Amino acid sequence: MTGPYAHAFWSLGDGSGEIRQADLGDSGELMVRTCYSAVSRGSETLVFNGQVPASEFQRMRAPFQSGDFPGPVKYGYSNVGVVEQGAHDWHGRHVYCLYPHQTHYRAAVDDVVPLPTDVPPERAVLAANMETALNAMWDAAPGVGDRISIVGAGVVGALVAWLCARLPGARVQLIDIDERKRFLGEALGVEFRTPDNAASEQDLVIHASASDAGLQTALSLAGFEATVLEMSWYGSREVNLPLGEAFHARRLTLRSSQVGSVSPGHRPRWDHRRRLSLALSLLNDDRLDVLISGESHFRDLPATLQRLSQRDDNTLCQRICYA
Repeated sequence: MTGPYAHAFWSLGDGSGEIRQADLGDSGELMVRTCYSAVSRGSETLVFNGQVPASEFQRMRAPFQSGDFPGPVKYGYSNVGVVEQGAHDWHGRHVYCLYPHQTHYRAAVDDVVPLPTDVPPERAVLAANMETALNAMWDAAPGVGDRISIVGAGVVGALVAWLCARLPGARVQLIDIDERKRFLGEALGVEFRTPDNAASEQDLVIHASASDAGLQTALSLAGFEATVLEMSWYGSREVNLPLGEAFHARRLTLRSSQVGSVSPGHRPRWDHRRRLSLALSLLNDDRLDVLISGESHFRDLPATLQRLSQRDDNTLCQRICYA
């Protein structure tokens, strides 16, 4: 390798990771110093533990990934930094990039999106989650006045509930087995319920708990001819579903949503950059800071990913600091 150098986090694919030196090279008009990144617990813990199915090795590649699955890989896609070198009109601007956890990186102008002036860099790490939630909204197409349930009060589920609650007349409930997450409903202005007291006969149910039990709950809450939108990704794990019982009699629709492709209804006019720009602009609400419940330093990422891989860890968004 030739300098200059940065440092990057690599997942080894066996439940461990390490910080490695990275060659910055000379491609890309902008030099960006990372201020914050965020760990996407859903995909990054699967990558960290080597649980990406072989059939998904190509589709799961992050835009700036280095290495190949199952590992070692430099993986991640939620990076907020400040431009330190480049064109004069970019110098000093905070930008968002789908870049892994790395202290500095070079990027082309087309690879970064400037932060809106009313969105602080500390909160902008939620952009990838908001983009996922936004795409799910397009896939689910909730309507004015709908009765909507979101099962799974993680970051993405909470963001979907927050977006749905802005629809006029919509009745939204955020459902989770963990009573400790009740504060999310209060903070985001949505009703929080546990599965045993959730309202049924819903017009739309969105599932984001990444558990068999959560998806079973979602199916049980759906009303006649309702849609259940599945946002969870299970990696190589199999899922058991009760597709007997009343599933057919109620003529339910079970549909998948995945952020890798723009929702079909918007695809003719929207590209990924336009969608990401909108997601960033939607983060201009101080209430969303409640979703960032953990913070640690870049140098501690190997230990941080090990902790986040434990199912009993209740961290929502884990923000990584570089200063």
